[in-house]
Amino acid sequence: MPWISTRRAIAPLLLLLAAPGMLGASDFDSDFATRLLAGHNRERAALGLAPLRWSDELADGAGQWAGHLASTGQFRHSPNDQGQRIGENIWGGTPGQFTPERMVGLWLAEKQFFKNGVFPANSTSGNSRDVGHYTQIIWRRSTEVGCSLARGRDEDILVCRYATAGNVWGQSPL
Repeated sequence: MPWISTRRAIAPLLLLLAAPGMLGASDFDSDFATRLLAGHNRERAALGLAPLRWSDELADGAGQWAGHLASTGQFRHSPNDQGQRIGENIWGGTPGQFTPERMVGLWLAEKQFFKNGVFPANSTSGNSRDVGHYTQIIWRRSTEVGCSLARGRDEDILVCRYATAGNVWGQSPL
C-alpha cells in the first residue's frame, strides 16, 4: 500500500524536526549541534538519504581548525593530514548574526546549481565549487558530521567535518 511507504518516509522526518523541542533545548549554545545536525539531515531526508550521526571526534577536530582560522584571520580548508580522508565545509560570517540553520542553509542554497552526476561534473554552472558544500552534505557515503564555531576578531567561523569524505572525483554524490 503506497500510504504505508509514505508514512514510513515521513515519520523519521517528523521526529527529526521535533528533536530540538524534545531535548528541551532552547538557546543557541545548548542546542547548537542538534540544530546543525537537523539542518543537514532535513536535506538528506528530502532526498531519501540516511541521516548523518553526530561525531564528537569530528567536532573536536573541527573546533581546533575553527579556532586556528579565527585566531589567524585565515579562511582556508585544513591540510588533509588526519590519517584518513575527512570532508570539510567552512563558513564565515558576521559575529552573532547567523543561526545554525542559516549557516547550513547557505551551503544548502548551492542546490540551485546542482545536477545529479559524477563529481566534479555535477554543477549546472560547470564549476564544482558552486555545489561543493552542498554535495558534501548530501554525499551518500558520508555517515557522520561534527561541527564547531569559533569567534574571530571580525567574523564567526564554522567548520563541519564529515566521514566518509564526499566530493570524490569520479563518484556520484547520490
